[in-house]
Amino acid sequence: MTEAMPSHPEPPAERSAATDPSGPNPARRAQFLATEHWSLLATRSMSWNESFARTGMFLTSLSTATVSLALVGSATDFGSEFVVFALVVLSITLFLGVATFVRLSQVNNEDLYWVAGMNRLRGQYAKLEPGIEDEFVAGISLDTEGFAQTYGAMNVTGFSVLHVFVTTPGVIAVVCSAIAAVLAALVALQVTPAMASAIPVGLVVGVVSVALFIIYARRDAAGYMARMIRFQDSRDATAERRRVEGDRG
Repeated sequence: MTEAMPSHPEPPAERSAATDPSGPNPARRAQFLATEHWSLLATRSMSWNESFARTGMFLTSLSTATVSLALVGSATDFGSEFVVFALVVLSITLFLGVATFVRLSQVNNEDLYWVAGMNRLRGQYAKLEPGIEDEFVAGISLDTEGFAQTYGAMNVTGFSVLHVFVTTPGVIAVVCSAIAAVLAALVALQVTPAMASAIPVGLVVGVVSVALFIIYARRDAAGYMARMIRFQDSRDATAERRRVEGDRG
């Protein structure tokens, strides 16, 4: 009767990273990074879907308000009842537009954060597989060049007035400013019933409204960027401290 020869454990030095749960595992790390990447993509898609839905809801409400104003105006011969109705309807529509603009500005800022996370992940992919960054269309860094590459933008360092007005928040801001101008003109007509005085009031309110929207969007973006930079610096400092403690251990 033969005895089975005792199996000798494999020396620790010969263990592969795939069988050692406590050691570094590039395959497992890539899997975790890919999972996080898909999570960021899904979150970014949900944010943009929300922005499209909010924009569509506002424009639909504006169209409905315009039709209702036309019907009520013809029924009341554009008298005092029409003015009251217009002030109420346009005020509600303006509130909905301002809320839409604010949320769209937040979505733009949040989108920058999700893009920063995906750039960070692509940077880790490049470390796992050097040279693969040459195949990426999007950026792998957290600097201006990396963000511009991901967004496909040519000039993101300066302020472009034209770019402001072709974005979705910019379009909503112009529409809301037009509504505010109409409201101001209606109020001015009730104070001094002369079109010559109502038109300048409406123009001034419209221009000021556009300026206020732009100022708000830029200040909100600057504040969000500052918070994002502080958060990333805190994470980098924590990672560096852990690395130093690991080296000491």
